[in-house]
Amino acid sequence: MEKFKQLVENRHEYAKAWKAKTGGKVIGWFEPYFPEEIAYAAGVLPVRMLAQHEPDTISDKWVYASCYPASDLVNMFLKGRYDYVDGIVNVEGCQWMFNAFEVAKNTNPNLFQHYLFLPDYTDAYTSKDVLRSELEVFVRKMEEWTGNKITDADLDRAIDVYNTNRRLLRRIAELRRADQPVLFGSEAMNVVLACQVMDKAEMNDILEKFIEELEERKPAGDRIRLMLLGSETFDTSLEELVEELGANIVIDELDNGTSYYWNEVILQKDRLMALSLRYLGRPHNPIKDNNWRRRPQHIFELTEDFHVDGVIIAKQIYCHLHGSDNYAVWKILRERNIPFHFFERDMTMPYEETEQRLVAFMNMLRPGLTRLVGWHQPMTI
Repeated sequence: MEKFKQLVENRHEYAKAWKAKTGGKVIGWFEPYFPEEIAYAAGVLPVRMLAQHEPDTISDKWVYASCYPASDLVNMFLKGRYDYVDGIVNVEGCQWMFNAFEVAKNTNPNLFQHYLFLPDYTDAYTSKDVLRSELEVFVRKMEEWTGNKITDADLDRAIDVYNTNRRLLRRIAELRRADQPVLFGSEAMNVVLACQVMDKAEMNDILEKFIEELEERKPAGDRIRLMLLGSETFDTSLEELVEELGANIVIDELDNGTSYYWNEVILQKDRLMALSLRYLGRPHNPIKDNNWRRRPQHIFELTEDFHVDGVIIAKQIYCHLHGSDNYAVWKILRERNIPFHFFERDMTMPYEETEQRLVAFMNMLRPGLTRLVGWHQPMTI
């Protein structure tokens, strides 16, 4: 498991080594609706722009106060952390990330940059055609930038690599349904994050071997089963804290967690339409679920399938999307008597405060919980 964690921590070094080895270009993406298959078909390495908190002394001069991950990405761009990126793409979504994209593209005039529109009303009759036309424009832009013609065979190869990756991640997710899972939530999240920053073909080979190892693992023991909802995550600090307290996050519904890989591309003659339908049909974040509100039902089905005891809802401060969607999520959880705990966090999660709140919540689920670390006496309510 240490390999996946190191890949996430050393993602910049990995991308630089990939460029040196292949001579290819690297493109950074901000939103999980980015059609990676098209970039991959052009011989480009798609890399997720992950925030990583470090002292910020510069972003306020470029962007007004916003969500901390967006500000942190601006800080990282201005300090040259992403100097190996040859291009950046933003897909219509979070306004804060759009601000980060706008600043990032102005830091280097030589960067390839593209804005890709994805309809907010994903279920509208014309949405699939609108997105397909956007993908067609993106294909032409990628061909002009790279000098590589993107053929149907190239798209088929890329789709196969990415679908294989999704199937492998789903197999790992299924192992978490067991009464006593063989892996922790922090491990599963590190796997998914690593998949977003490295070559999928290379990662697929690693995942095949990893699944074989998991099948030989001993269960992690009897623990409280939790589900994680809320804003995107950029590390596993919350999952690790939950595990220290004697519980395990057995499933999540995060934009860059299970929602990232949950559905596949269904092949058809029109490859771009197949991609359009896949991204419009994936589990949606609040901004793309503002019409039919399918997200709450999807969350409930996950709580049933993975037999969760309770739900943690962790929202990034200033994340208006999840703030406006909470009422619908809370409503369905209350109607089905599923315990949940809500709190806000930023890139520097207050450890002791969060620890106390989680201990109190877990003691509601399993009175007399004996904590694994920290205070000598368990906190009860």
